[in-house]
Amino acid sequence: MELALSLLTLLYADLRFNYEEILDAFFKRLIRVLLLILGFLMYPFVHLRAFKKQKKCPPINNEILLLSATELARRIRRKELSSEQVVMSYIKRCKEVNVIINAIVDERFDDAIVDARKVDKFLLTTIKSEIELNNEMPLLGVPVTVKESIAVKGMSHSSGLKIKNPIISDFDSDVILRVKKAGGIPLLVSNTPEMCMCWETYNNVTGTTWNPYNTNKTAGGSSGGEAALLASAASVVSISSDIGGSARLPALFCGVFGHKPTPEYISTHGHMPTCDDSSWSSFFSIGPMVRYSEDLTMMLKVLCQSDKFDASHLDQKVELSDIKFYYMESDKSPSTNTVDIEIINGIQRFIKHMESARGIKVQKADIKEMKYAFETSSSMLLQLNGVDTIYKKGSNPREWKSVFLEVIKYISFMSPHTFPNIAYGVLKKFVDTLPDGYNKWINDKNNLIKKRFQDLLGENGVLIYPGFTTAAHYPYEIYSKVADVSYMMIFNSIGLPVTQCPLGLNKDGLPIGFQVVGNVGKDHLTIAVAREIERAFGGWQEPPSDLKTV
Repeated sequence: MELALSLLTLLYADLRFNYEEILDAFFKRLIRVLLLILGFLMYPFVHLRAFKKQKKCPPINNEILLLSATELARRIRRKELSSEQVVMSYIKRCKEVNVIINAIVDERFDDAIVDARKVDKFLLTTIKSEIELNNEMPLLGVPVTVKESIAVKGMSHSSGLKIKNPIISDFDSDVILRVKKAGGIPLLVSNTPEMCMCWETYNNVTGTTWNPYNTNKTAGGSSGGEAALLASAASVVSISSDIGGSARLPALFCGVFGHKPTPEYISTHGHMPTCDDSSWSSFFSIGPMVRYSEDLTMMLKVLCQSDKFDASHLDQKVELSDIKFYYMESDKSPSTNTVDIEIINGIQRFIKHMESARGIKVQKADIKEMKYAFETSSSMLLQLNGVDTIYKKGSNPREWKSVFLEVIKYISFMSPHTFPNIAYGVLKKFVDTLPDGYNKWINDKNNLIKKRFQDLLGENGVLIYPGFTTAAHYPYEIYSKVADVSYMMIFNSIGLPVTQCPLGLNKDGLPIGFQVVGNVGKDHLTIAVAREIERAFGGWQEPPSDLKTV
């Protein structure tokens, strides 16, 4: 009898496993087919943009714009440059390029000049040494740009929402308080998709933000405004946010550095949208985007929650020879597109550099469970409850308006909202109807992927991995490539730190790059590798310029 019960139990477990695998395989292929059909139908419409004449930013003629934030702060402390000079240089550049890229939502240029003059006056009278100033105020006098979804007192904070009374923040978010304490000067807030719910940056208020390398293409999203400003030298350091590659995809598309920190290193207080789900802080993060890799460590130290995290190890010297390097070229999922050969070749060029110039072996990793990356990361995101959305009814984010009515309003051209926000409600309702057993299976797969990575990376390992399957594309192409965001989103889902690094331009003159992934709390390792990538391959490159605008 016991033997029979044991056999029945095993048979049931096997059938349950097969049921979930079959359901997952069905979803994979269904999604792939639907995305292929969508891509085919959209192709002629999105590619019409190719016939539009490109605009180009003015060339960079001011040396100040080509210095890192670290170097700017050093020269300001030494009075070799005034903060007013630096701030004025960036204000001028912002005005020059914004007519091309459309990235700025709201600015505080006049107030920033006043702040800069206060810094210069302070430096004339302070008795603090240069070392003390560097330790206490490492950003002293440096302008900082901020994603509009992050609260800056007195600035727009509507996150692209088209509403009767736009939101003006009456407080500073925690990260902005830290920036100001470090001497940084907020300059502006930049464009995001509505409620940050898209991997392209457009909304019905500010419009579309364009890529400085090709103004017919997207800057990515949701931190596209910040990435476009950085790439066009209208910003040097930026405060952005990342819930599914929201900082890393724009960093990739615009050829700059974006860092998703270890969860809870940086406070998310003051971000819109927010969420009351206990899992939110492990999935969502605020972090720095920068033009120069040396600024990553400084910015991470400035932004980190001192009461939760000891940032001192970020200063420790990292020997590349002490790091174990691994790489993967794809997730091998039927849901995702093939990674472009130029991105693969970029990874191989880095491997060759490490092995020939540094004598460091880079090993190929094989985490088979990564074939589930799209369904695990997307399902985990959609399982979050209590997210601020356009469906929120009153002040309770868990009480929703009718999704059906919002869909009807949208297809009747009566909705003020964008498609991604409408689609979120439909997808969320669908995921909520999935069997509990399937959701548990997904969660177990997610935990297994995390364990595989933690076992692989250990205390001193990093993974080189594509950030996306292509360079920047035309607006709205993301809908047919949406599964490909799992290359980034999986690391939100499993809570690992990642640095997106530029690796030059492809044959079309568009930035390409890859991610460097570390284990929990090993942000300093991914940043050290980012520094090496910049040394070897040049890092950020100036976008093509229009000499006629000089």
